[in-house]
Amino acid sequence: ENFRLPETFLSIRDRRTMPLLVDGHNLIGQVPGLSLADADDEAQLVLLLRRYSTAKRGRQVIVVFDRGVYGHPQQLNGYGITCYFARSPQDADAELIKRLRAIQRPREWTLVTSDQAIVRVAAERGVRVIGAHEFARQLQAGPIRTAAAPEEKRDVRLSDVEVEEWLEFFRKRPK
Repeated sequence: ENFRLPETFLSIRDRRTMPLLVDGHNLIGQVPGLSLADADDEAQLVLLLRRYSTAKRGRQVIVVFDRGVYGHPQQLNGYGITCYFARSPQDADAELIKRLRAIQRPREWTLVTSDQAIVRVAAERGVRVIGAHEFARQLQAGPIRTAAAPEEKRDVRLSDVEVEEWLEFFRKRPK
């Protein structure tokens, strides 16, 4: 007899490893310390998501960005993060909706967005949704932090791996 517990009975560990589908620019707009006006806003978000993924034991994260610098997504991929860039905000919404409709096991996924059109499709499919503002708070709550406030001077030390990632990113960055 095949008995499967409803999603509400999944353990905390199982929920932690459920893959995420992230509306990238929607989330950037909610993370204190990040700005959509920054040329490297996507890279900054991806670094936060890498730390989050690592803290959640390798949780798979797919990020869809609208617009962007074409040619650098592959440099942002890795450590459980896969990035996609659409040509316009409408294309990003369409890409997220297409991915939601293609998910084989929707109850195993979580969507991060505050875009109501995308939230409706997720609800139709049974995909769990976390609002971008709420997820931004989760990113900030744990050991993951963005830049310190100006009055708070901190000595930030990057690991050798993080330094190498940044060096590699700027070496390959289109001019």
